[in-house]
Amino acid sequence: MQNLYSETSRMDPVKNKLAPSEETVKFLLDYSKALSVIDYHKLKFEALLN
Repeated sequence: MQNLYSETSRMDPVKNKLAPSEETVKFLLDYSKALSVIDYHKLKFEALLN
């Protein structure tokens, strides 16, 4: 039992690999700024404002 709890978590290396790059974050932020969603009655229209 002691050996099981003294080891580091297996999730630590996974968390480090899942960190997004700066380019990915910038792309997603720019995309979300350009996206416009228009509600018309029960319909939704998405438009990219580039």
